[in-house]
Amino acid sequence: MAYTTIDDPTIYFNTLLYTGNSTARSLTGVGFQPDWVWIKSRSNTYHHELFDSVRGATKGLNSNRTNAEETRSGITSFDSDGFSLGTAGRENNNGDTKVAWNWKAGNSSGSSNSNGSITSTVSVSTDAGFSILSYTGTGSNATIGHGLGLVPAWIITKNRDATQPWRIYHKALGATFGMILNDTSVKDDDNTAWNDTEPTSSVFSVGSSANTNNGSDDFIAYCFAEKTGYSKFGSYVGNGNADGTFIYTGFKPAWVLIKRTDGGTDNWNLYDNKRLGYNTNYSFLIANENNAENTTTSTANLDILSNGFKIRGSTGHTNTSGGIYIFMAFAESPFTNSNGVPNNAR
Repeated sequence: MAYTTIDDPTIYFNTLLYTGNSTARSLTGVGFQPDWVWIKSRSNTYHHELFDSVRGATKGLNSNRTNAEETRSGITSFDSDGFSLGTAGRENNNGDTKVAWNWKAGNSSGSSNSNGSITSTVSVSTDAGFSILSYTGTGSNATIGHGLGLVPAWIITKNRDATQPWRIYHKALGATFGMILNDTSVKDDDNTAWNDTEPTSSVFSVGSSANTNNGSDDFIAYCFAEKTGYSKFGSYVGNGNADGTFIYTGFKPAWVLIKRTDGGTDNWNLYDNKRLGYNTNYSFLIANENNAENTTTSTANLDILSNGFKIRGSTGHTNTSGGIYIFMAFAESPFTNSNGVPNNAR
């Protein structure tokens, strides 16, 4: 399969800022019909709220806690240029400033995929390298079709029926190791999560873990393959000072998530290009906490550049000397377009 540059990443990912008003309404300006929407209050200590088109509107999960899926009047529909809100406070409390991160998959509730030993329901954009899939666990070693046509670089799974952690696969760690999205723990060696088996272009493997394959429980998974000019999943080593590591992505990032893997009790730090969350503005959010947006001078800030990002702080969350970090990043614009012509840095 050819690896072509995505010239306009905003047709697959975009960030929307809004203010809650406690009134059911539709929000526009995303630029596409989203399939995965992740909402966080910037001004209040509400949980992160994650919705997707495969589970269906009103079905929420929280990246910062282990709770099972709940039905709530958060997002009530996925629309052609955004989404509709109910009156729930986490998504629409009056006067609260909010951020919504939006990804496009297949603009559907999914279709059956029988590539694995477990049949999955998959909504996929092979152009964007992103699929959302649901499946029912068996409790024993299995494979699950993801629909990407490429090997996933990052997989996030959540047990929808039980109080269980969010499980992370990242290509830099490999299938022997994994991480937990909802806490500060470092990588762990659990062969029951990914069955110590690397994903392929058609399936990923699971063992008997309650995080990934508990018998008869329903699961959701978000799977990502790298796409030139749009997404990057990698690792870097910190140097412990404000003149931090530069990470080349090949595009100007619109969204970055960072986590240390090898020590400490550090958070999953979130940055985007719409909030005052990068360069000298010192604001960020934490995927594993319900904290409001950090708006004070921070040692965890970074520079978003035309071809990557550079760490500008010495905190353990992003830049302990010798610390190993993983990241996932999505683009605002590629450094060069599909014709090899450089885009203007902004």
